[in-house]
Amino acid sequence: MFFPEDRVRVWLYARPTDMRKSFDGLSALVRNVLKENPASGHLFVFINRRRTMMKVLYFDRGGYCIWSKRLERGRFHYRGGADDKVSLDVTGLKLILEGISVGNIRRHKRYRHSAGPSMTTERGADVIIQRHVAGRFRSP
Repeated sequence: MFFPEDRVRVWLYARPTDMRKSFDGLSALVRNVLKENPASGHLFVFINRRRTMMKVLYFDRGGYCIWSKRLERGRFHYRGGADDKVSLDVTGLKLILEGISVGNIRRHKRYRHSAGPSMTTERGADVIIQRHVAGRFRSP
C-alpha cells in the first residue's frame, strides 16, 4: 500500500505522459522539465493522455520507487495550470485518487493560526475543506 507522509511535497506534471516510461524516463522528466531534484524525496505524479493511469515516482532511502494505478472505469480529475507542474499536498493527491473533484467547491476564508512560514491562511482553509470533502473532517 502507498502511504506518503503529510509533510511531503507533491508535484503533478500537468501534461499527458507516456506511461511506457520507467525510472530513468520519469526521473529525466522531473530533472529537465519540472526542474526539480528527483532524489529529493518529493512525490512526482504523472497521468496519461486518457487520464486512466497514474504513476508516482519518488526516492526512498535506497533508490527510486514507482507506484502506479490503472482505473478500470472512470478518469482522474485534476485542475491543470498554465505551468507544466502543479503543487499539491498529500490530501489533494488522495482526492484525485478517490475521484473527488474539488474544483467546484466554494472555499470560504477562515482564520488559522500559522504553523510556520510555509502555512498560509488560504492553504489552511483548502486543507480543511478537502478533509471535509474526503469524509474525514477533523479540526487541524
